[in-house]
Amino acid sequence: MIGPQFLAGALVLVLLTISPGADMALVAKITLERGRVAAFWTTLGICSGLLVHASASALGLSVILATSAEAFTAVKLLGAVYLAYLGIRSIRDSLRPEVEVAPAPARRRGAAFFVGLLNNVLNPKVAVFYLTFLPQFIDPAGNVLAQSLLFAVAHGVMGVLWLTFYAWLLARLSRLFARYGVRRWLERVTGVVLVGLGARLALERR
Repeated sequence: MIGPQFLAGALVLVLLTISPGADMALVAKITLERGRVAAFWTTLGICSGLLVHASASALGLSVILATSAEAFTAVKLLGAVYLAYLGIRSIRDSLRPEVEVAPAPARRRGAAFFVGLLNNVLNPKVAVFYLTFLPQFIDPAGNVLAQSLLFAVAHGVMGVLWLTFYAWLLARLSRLFARYGVRRWLERVTGVVLVGLGARLALERR
């Protein structure tokens, strides 16, 4: 199952993983507000969403998003509203008195996981990408679902490694920036980026 086709697809996934986007903006928001532990759980949620997209693509459900303008628009607007909501919350929270970031309790970890999962699942661009990308590297004579899930697992591992390192680096920098009042501005910039990504997604054409 792992051959030249899979390795070629994995290389494209590496480039996709490290490209800035909504996932990195969300992880930045969670890292600055709740710390690295919560960011890690958000990362797990984001990467778990890839399994949902891979399964939907293999089962043909993503065809609906790719062919139905109404379905694509509905999911797109839900995702855009959600990103904008997260961005506005980030800006609002940056205006509150600063408190020490405490380790995330178990229930907060579950909430952080769900935020990441929802952020990924409500992004129709990911669904359409999996639908158009995966078939180029999948052997139709083999088990399509198994191959799709293998790509999603590989993509998820890349995402966990990259976003965990990104959160660690950002957490280190935020402690330094906190001394000079920079962290609040980073939170505001992150909030604006999330709102901007939501607006871009709302205006996105298939």
